[in-house]
Amino acid sequence: MAAKKKKKVAVLTGGPSPEHEVSLKTGQNVIANLNPEKYEVREIRISKTGEWPVEPAELKKDFHLAFIAMHGPYGEDGTVQRILDNVGLPYTGSSAMASALGMNKWLSLRLFQDAGLLIPLTVHFSRQTWLAEREGISKRIKSYLSKPWVIKPNASGSSLGVKIIREAGDLNSALEFAFRDFKEIIIQEFISGRELTCGVIDAGVPSSAFALPPTEIVPVGGAFFDYKAKYEPAAAMEITPARLPDSFIQAVKRTALLAHKIIGCRGFSRSDFILNPKGRLYILEINTIPGLTENSLLPKAANVMNISFPKLLEIIIEGSLLR
Repeated sequence: MAAKKKKKVAVLTGGPSPEHEVSLKTGQNVIANLNPEKYEVREIRISKTGEWPVEPAELKKDFHLAFIAMHGPYGEDGTVQRILDNVGLPYTGSSAMASALGMNKWLSLRLFQDAGLLIPLTVHFSRQTWLAEREGISKRIKSYLSKPWVIKPNASGSSLGVKIIREAGDLNSALEFAFRDFKEIIIQEFISGRELTCGVIDAGVPSSAFALPPTEIVPVGGAFFDYKAKYEPAAAMEITPARLPDSFIQAVKRTALLAHKIIGCRGFSRSDFILNPKGRLYILEINTIPGLTENSLLPKAANVMNISFPKLLEIIIEGSLLR
């Protein structure tokens, strides 16, 4: 009997994003764990200036699928998804529209709120508005939101650019600094409580989606789960399943699954939460391409359910090929 033909997978890494290096780590870990008996793999590394080593249209001739191992703008905001749609090459993860929605914190939070989920009080400003109305914006923030405040870029990941501002006198300088690097930011009320995250996987159709056990995150020496805590093994304690009563575990899983469906995610996602001392669960954001490095949360949670990393990758790939 003839051997079954291997599927050819182009793993897209890098890209013009502040998360270029994290994307390389995700890609390397994906390549190292794809089953060589089932998949023939080649890395397609996109430069920091957005240059491809091969034209996207050429990939369609040589590969069955693109595995998008990219984070942040370009890789996670719908840009690379549109490029692949235009050349007709199937890819892992969410569609261009869902990716753009998930990356835009302001829009996704509005959708979550409309669906009845709890979100922190949030305001949104552009750099253009800030340059025109500095003092007015500061006054609006102080009148609408109690301090401390959380400042975040509206479209970024890995907690890049996230700052907690505790003193009113520091607000203007923090906003000035944020708008140097980002065109849009959101400012939120700070919700104290337990940090949680919960992944969702599906096998290519919405009805197959299921939530993984939630993880509780306890930063070591930091105020929150920042970039360092996410990618340095000793910078945070990650406890899966979270140390919560089963009723709260189920609530987190239901909410993560609902968020996955609201945005229209495909393949996988991971949502972040705060559970405040009164037992109220706030959703903070959704990640349409969660990290897949050796230290990333989604693979660890899947492993608790006896889904090995190679098996997780196979579920994601085979589900993508079904669509």
